[in-house]
Amino acid sequence: QVQLVESGGGLVQPGGSLRLSCALSGTIFRLYTMGWYRQAPGKQRELVATMTSTNSVNYTDSVKGRFTISRDNSKNTVYLQMNSLKPEDAALYYCAAGITTMMYWGQGTQVTVSS
Repeated sequence: QVQLVESGGGLVQPGGSLRLSCALSGTIFRLYTMGWYRQAPGKQRELVATMTSTNSVNYTDSVKGRFTISRDNSKNTVYLQMNSLKPEDAALYYCAAGITTMMYWGQGTQVTVSS
């Protein structure tokens, strides 16, 4: 079965960095568009970044220039490098894998930005 497992979340001070990882198993990773979403308490889940199977990337405006999505098809893993973190970046971050009409989700990893 298809499974997504995120890691790398934690507590970081404002201005700090974190790298999230997400490993996909049970399917052919290189065919999927991979994405990161986040959901803060009381807010809707929002798209953070996506990377297609052909390495086309898209970012939400609030993270442009600070976050970088990348993928390693040999490791079936997508990454989200987050720099210059702000308190408003704090959220539960979800990894997602999509192909045609199917979408799979990870369980989420918590990112806390606080001094």
